[in-house]
Amino acid sequence: MDIFANLAAGFDAAVAPVTLLYCFIGVLLGTLVGVLPGIGALATISLLLPITYHIPPGAAIIMLAGVYYGACYGGSTASILLNLPGTPSAAVACLDGYPMAKQGRAGVALFMTTIASFVGAFIGLVILALFTPSISELGLKFGPAEYFSMMLLGLIAASTLASGSPAKGVSMVVLGLLLGMVGTDVNSGVPRFDFDIPELMDGINLVALAMGVFGVSEVIASINNIRREGKAERITMRSMMPTKEDWKRSIAPMLRGSGVGSFFGALPGTGSSIASFMSYAMEKKVAKDPDRFGKGAIEGVTAPESANNAAVQTAFVPTLSLGIPGDAVMALMLGALIIHGIQPGPLMISEQPVLYWGLIVSFIIGNIMLLILNIPLIGVWVSILRIPYRVLYPAILVFISLGVYSVNNNTFDIVLVAIIGAIGYAMSVLRFEAAPLLLGFILGPMMEEYLRRALLLSRGDPMVFVERPISATLLACGVGLLVWSIWGVVKRTARERAEEDAGTSAATQST
Repeated sequence: MDIFANLAAGFDAAVAPVTLLYCFIGVLLGTLVGVLPGIGALATISLLLPITYHIPPGAAIIMLAGVYYGACYGGSTASILLNLPGTPSAAVACLDGYPMAKQGRAGVALFMTTIASFVGAFIGLVILALFTPSISELGLKFGPAEYFSMMLLGLIAASTLASGSPAKGVSMVVLGLLLGMVGTDVNSGVPRFDFDIPELMDGINLVALAMGVFGVSEVIASINNIRREGKAERITMRSMMPTKEDWKRSIAPMLRGSGVGSFFGALPGTGSSIASFMSYAMEKKVAKDPDRFGKGAIEGVTAPESANNAAVQTAFVPTLSLGIPGDAVMALMLGALIIHGIQPGPLMISEQPVLYWGLIVSFIIGNIMLLILNIPLIGVWVSILRIPYRVLYPAILVFISLGVYSVNNNTFDIVLVAIIGAIGYAMSVLRFEAAPLLLGFILGPMMEEYLRRALLLSRGDPMVFVERPISATLLACGVGLLVWSIWGVVKRTARERAEEDAGTSAATQST
């Protein structure tokens, strides 16, 4: 069956009234949480996970995915209007979007981000539809050794390619691996690291961890950092219309940004935030007048937005085809798929073609919904930003507590999410990123399982990981990433030391 027949079959599944309803709910909620600073797709998906237990699996995944890419559409709104990124990946939009708003061009910036988001998402979906089946065929050649090496590469990428200190990234991955070991050992049945607490014998709740690290900690950080109530100018449809010059400056950057985002989105452990910053850096490199950036350059808004949304769509490539999450949200999506009895991997497309192609078509429909929703509802989102934070954030904490409790009907999970939230806030203050921790938590138990299985099949010979070509290639890529990261740290340290020495010598000469 060719791709058009597959899409036709997926279309029949995606246009079912129930599926369309949940797709609309997902993209609407996603846009809302993207607009509101301090709330992300991770906390929202975690909150919705218990609700999806009572929804058909296909509709549940479509709704959660809609929240994910819907948040990327709305994330730039607060960045442009208030210089407060709604999502981490929308932080780049502050650099040129907020200056445009101060110049009275907020409407143009909001309109162009919506167009750029749609273009990036559409190109990412084309890549998802065309290349995921090919990657699945490659995945059929994977054994336990290859899966272990692939997951190890993903964790290394998460720690070394993340912004900030590589050492902190590695430490977060290791912490995630340790947290993933809490609970009963599958092979021996012996409890590990449960500290004689019965509730921990089943392991740490994924929903509690995600909502604590990303939800509660972000609310605490936002309450500490945001001291003003939202306010924004009145946005009219006429004020949103870009000029011919704006279109001319935006078309090529949107295409380049979509390419950058598609590439980084498909890499395990990178995600949309890195794609956005890389796209912005590329546009600054190729620009004839790079001094315009940071002062209201339209391409400084459209390129990162297209990269952001392309990365979100292609993040599903490794998740669906190999069972490897592309970023932190995809790790949570992987958990949602498994909860609903769907096993992502090379056999998913052949065993459940209607579900897979229904997801692809629903993504297309969801992005069209977002295009229609975002332009006329910009004024509504601006009004929501005026809600006092003293009212908004307590309500969010109540919903988080209800969501965590509803998973196991256990008050221990509420205490756990509070403790994790406090630890997550401390990590954010110390500039430790939480995304590598979640990736380590999700992939850790799976890595342990594949490691044991590979060693069992090889009768304890660790050379199996380097004797198999695919596994050896993946391990070599991981080593290369580590060397590159260490070399970057050495170069940066040498440069800072040289600058200090130059400053000291200059001060000595002046005296």
